[in-house]
Amino acid sequence: MTALRIAAALLITLAATAAEAQRGRRDEGQQPPSQGAQPVMKEQKIFPTKVPWVAVSLNGKPFSGERPTFILDEQFRMRGFGGCNTFSTTAYPLREQRFAVGPFALTKKSCDKAVMQAEQAFLVALRTSLQWDTVGGQLVLKGQNGELRFERSI
Repeated sequence: MTALRIAAALLITLAATAAEAQRGRRDEGQQPPSQGAQPVMKEQKIFPTKVPWVAVSLNGKPFSGERPTFILDEQFRMRGFGGCNTFSTTAYPLREQRFAVGPFALTKKSCDKAVMQAEQAFLVALRTSLQWDTVGGQLVLKGQNGELRFERSI
């Protein structure tokens, strides 16, 4: 299991490095800024680790019942609750507020069909998250399967 996690982490890191290198090659063909023009530097935010988050919505639709949660520690281990089952994974906040989530280790508890469907949608959106941001005290994760919004938990 540990070897599998390490392999997944390496694959994620390699993919992120390759994407950054590809972006760098594209940028090399561009003209340098003219003299006197200052490049606009986007503020690099730091992902809030060791903060418990509770899900507010997925694609603008609020979660009902017991809401999903997670916490990401300083070693990039994510642990959480999907609405029925608990999960763990590795997650990496990358440069330019990119985000990569590894495969899940998930308990196999069975719940009501609606709860299981909501959990599945949450986990797919979380697993495919590509970007993160903090907006108005909320954490926003965006990816190909939607936008997840979280608020700090107590």
